[in-house]
This record gives sequence, structure tokens and C-alpha cells, in this order.
Amino acid sequence: MSLPAPDTDALAASHSLQQLIAADIEQHGGAIAFSRFMELALYAPRLGYYSGGAAKLGASGDFTTAPEMTPLFGAAVARVAAAIIAQSAPDIIEFGAGTGRLARDVLAELARQGVEVRSYTIIELSGELRARQQANLADLPQLRWLDAMPDRFSGVVLANEVLDAMPVELVIRTGDGWRRQMVTVEDGAFAFVQAPLGAELTAQLARQVPDHEQMIEGYVTELHPIGAGFMRSLAAMFAGGRGAAILFDYGFPAHEYYLDQRIGGTLMCHYRHHAHPDPFYLPGLQDITAHVDFTAMALASQDAGLPVLAYMSQASFLLGAGIGELLLENDPEDAKHFLPRSRAVQKLVSPAEMGELFKVLVVGQDVELPEPIVRADRSHRL
Repeated sequence: MSLPAPDTDALAASHSLQQLIAADIEQHGGAIAFSRFMELALYAPRLGYYSGGAAKLGASGDFTTAPEMTPLFGAAVARVAAAIIAQSAPDIIEFGAGTGRLARDVLAELARQGVEVRSYTIIELSGELRARQQANLADLPQLRWLDAMPDRFSGVVLANEVLDAMPVELVIRTGDGWRRQMVTVEDGAFAFVQAPLGAELTAQLARQVPDHEQMIEGYVTELHPIGAGFMRSLAAMFAGGRGAAILFDYGFPAHEYYLDQRIGGTLMCHYRHHAHPDPFYLPGLQDITAHVDFTAMALASQDAGLPVLAYMSQASFLLGAGIGELLLENDPEDAKHFLPRSRAVQKLVSPAEMGELFKVLVVGQDVELPEPIVRADRSHRL
């Protein structure tokens, strides 16, 4: 594996985080769940990937998200948000807002439509990203930041690439049945060891993974109890209120997630625009993600009392939301401005790019979605 070398300060920060994780492993008897390792690698104060100071997004970071590609993404989202606001409340919550680009673009399009937004709340765990957001959005009076969900809410919730960054459990099929992947230290390096699943993860496996008893020995996959807990929290927040949450992420429904060819699972790491499978490489300097099981997320929301309103590919959602019409508001003769936006839209909706891999799950209550979004619904495939 040939990856760009970190600078001296970044390497020192990673070593500090490795020592913190090793101490946590020792404190817990020599092994911790992979979900705990992932939590520390991503969110340990001042050292984790999302809570540290390194750039995450754009050319100098590790990946680029849809809102960073073109303001038309946020404008298309705003068209659907406007319909939800008209039936609920003029308030928006965004989880994990990155640089703040989506917030700015959504608010700009809503203002252009004459839709007044009373509050736009960002819930952000990354101190570095929160600081960038506050600097980038200082001119927008609706913005505020919280550390946790409010108890009750009506309006629109946005979450772009949030579920994939939530810690997952890794499980492996062995000759003795399913086992939990734990993380230990061997010869000064992190390594996997196995432990029993326990009652809670056994129930999660049975609920989440179809035909798990027929899977071959050596099959590794992810369980998503934290993601499911997030969906239950959304349901509790919307209890007694009106509105919808729109969640964008990459992943599959269950019948596509647990295929034989995905024997190694979907866990992936991103470092300086390079993708690789080693979660133990330079903790704190790389993103660690897993594809989302949208069936599991939909069931968690539905079981907690928050119905699924729609599920579809990102391409179907954006086209139904009118991203094509928004593009054509730009003069095609003005190649300097039109061509970059056209290329970005193509990447967002192309089946060979982000259009099919990324999905959109909409959960909510007491609101109706715009007719083009309803027509594109494929929730029966969950």
C-alpha cells in the first residue's frame, strides 16, 4: 500500500491517538469492540479524525462531498425542503454540515423562492469543522450550533454522509458460528481478535442480516446499532411534531448488502483522496466508513414510530427535485460557468458515478413530499 506520507506534526498526533487507544484497550482487559476503536479513531477529543484540526474536505483533504461539487445540489435539496416547511415549521437541522456549503446553498435557494427560515441549526461533533462553519456562515443570522438533538422538533432535517461515519460493529462467520471482531495490541500494533457476540448483537444480526446462518465461513460484515439508534432518536425528536428527515449516503438495501461477493464487508478508509481497507493505518489521519444498510435504518425508524416516506437513488431524488431545470437556468453559451456545473451534475446523477451508489432515505410524519419525489419512490425495494 503506497500512500502519501504525513508531515511530522500529523504523525505525532496519530502516535498520540494510538497511545490513547492502546491505553483504552489495556483498561478494558486487553481488547475493545471495533465500534469503540472506530469511535476513538474518529472522535477522540483533539486527536480523532473528525475532532482534530486537519482538513477533511476538498483538494487538501481526504474526500469531496456532493455539496462541495456544485451549489445546484443544495438548491435541489431546498426545493424539497420548501415543500416540507410549508406543511410543518420554518426550521432546519443539519447533522455533520462539513464546511457549511450545503447550509449556505439551501438558504440561498429558499430565499430566492421567498421561503423564510426561522432557524438553521447545525449539530457538529468536529471542532475543526464547526470553526470553519462559523467562519463561513457568519453572515447568516439564522445559523446556530448545538451539540445534541433537541428534545422535540418540527421542520426539515438534513444529513449528508452522516450515517456512514457512525461506528459499526464488525462480525465474522467462523466454524463456531458468528463472532464479534475485537481490537487488541499484538507486537506493538493493532490487530483483530474474536469474542462472542452477546445477546444484543445476536438479536441485531438476526434482525439485520438475511440468511445469516447460511453465510460461508470467513464472511465479514458490519452491524449498525449506532446508526439504528440515531434513527430511533430522530423518531423521538419528531414525536408530536411534523416534518421529515432527508438522509443522503452510499449503501444498499439488505438484499444487495449481504451478497456472497462482499465477503470482506464494506469497511473502507479514505486518506488524502486514496481509498484502502486498513482501519489501523495512522489512526486519526484517515476517515473510516462503512456502507449504509438502508433496510436496517428504515426498519429502525419505522419501528420507533417514524414512517418511511421515500427511498430512491440520489439520481432519482435530484432529478425529481429539479436539478436539471436549475442547471438550465445557467446560460449554456457561458461555457466558463455552465460547463463546470454541468460536469458536477453529471457526476451527481450518473449511474457510473454517484447517482446509483448514493441513496436517499426520507423519513417523517404528517407531511407529503412533492409529486416527482413520490413517483420516484422505491421503498418497496427495502
